[in-house]
Amino acid sequence: MAGPSRRLLSLAIALAALAFLISFARACPFCGMQGPTLTGEVAQAKLVLYGQLTNAKEQANGDGTTDLLVETVIKNELAGKKDDPLAGNNKTVQLNRYLPPLETTDKYRYLVYCDYFRGKIDPYRVVPVKDADMAKYLLGALEHKDEPIGKRLRFFFDYLDSPDLEISNDAYKEFGNADYKDYKDMAKELPAERVAGWLKDEKTPAFRYGLYASMLGHCGKPEHAELLRKMLDDPAKRLGSGVDGMLAGYIMLKPKEGWAYTYDILKDAKKEFMVRYAALRAVRFLWDSRPDLVSLKELKEGVAVLLDQSDIADLAIDDLRKRQCWDMANRVLGLRASKSYEIPIVRRAILRFALSCKDHNKAAASYVDEQRKKDAQMVADVEELLRLEQMPSTAAK
Repeated sequence: MAGPSRRLLSLAIALAALAFLISFARACPFCGMQGPTLTGEVAQAKLVLYGQLTNAKEQANGDGTTDLLVETVIKNELAGKKDDPLAGNNKTVQLNRYLPPLETTDKYRYLVYCDYFRGKIDPYRVVPVKDADMAKYLLGALEHKDEPIGKRLRFFFDYLDSPDLEISNDAYKEFGNADYKDYKDMAKELPAERVAGWLKDEKTPAFRYGLYASMLGHCGKPEHAELLRKMLDDPAKRLGSGVDGMLAGYIMLKPKEGWAYTYDILKDAKKEFMVRYAALRAVRFLWDSRPDLVSLKELKEGVAVLLDQSDIADLAIDDLRKRQCWDMANRVLGLRASKSYEIPIVRRAILRFALSCKDHNKAAASYVDEQRKKDAQMVADVEELLRLEQMPSTAAK
């Protein structure tokens, strides 16, 4: 592939990645699961019913019909209309699809999402469930759908430990799709011991530690900091997901002690990369969402100590650039004399930093001129990527 074509392809890939990031601009900083929720899917359906499947009849061509014995109507946009399949207190709806029950004993109930097309019900999604709480959960979610997001999340909080994994994960995704500011005030009133119990429970999935720890940071007491410290000191938990949330929760409960612990991680190049990266994510959270906990000077220095660590220096440089820390220009440009400068990704990060602050720092401007003389096309490509990087914030407005 020719050079210009390869550059265009790289820019196109970068643009696609940035577009993907836009779609998740609003998301919980400590949650490992986002995406469509059951409530969102209900909003898109014309008819959502809960009940038993029976009388499944298959035709030779693979089509067929199945009767649904309706126990609960979750949603019915056809109510009161001539095509309403539940008119006259009808409790049996024929679905134009062959849907045999999963078990002959029919222990399951089924959540059926339907469209209505050419006078017929079109079931496009069927979810088998064992717990009757599913109908109650969805009805409750719909009752809260127009309330402020904090109140809605308080409803979903009570289902985070549901024995029905479908419900539990769906409630977790509601938090995953929410921004931190959407739940931080609500979290202050949560039952601390219940949240602490989830963190102590060995059955709690590791990907939930971050959210639960951040919740405990709001509703807990200083003594709960010891629980988070114990988890952070546990090698098994420290290498899992959610470390950033545990660090943030620790700092919320004991700011000085928690920040000292986090800073020790950041400056120790011998720590595992993922642990130091989790600490960097915690710094980002503090910087962007909780600047009341740790001073800006301390946060900036926490990022700067990563500059001397070649495996993470590029991320630190980009963080300082995105937060316009131009007073760090000399430290960033000073990396040209280090072994890290031999790494292409670090050199590109330095160039991005210099391009962004060249109007504020003469050394950065000189560095850009020097690089432009060496490879004008490479500098132009980086400038284009910087321009594309501004698109998410523009689109968000």
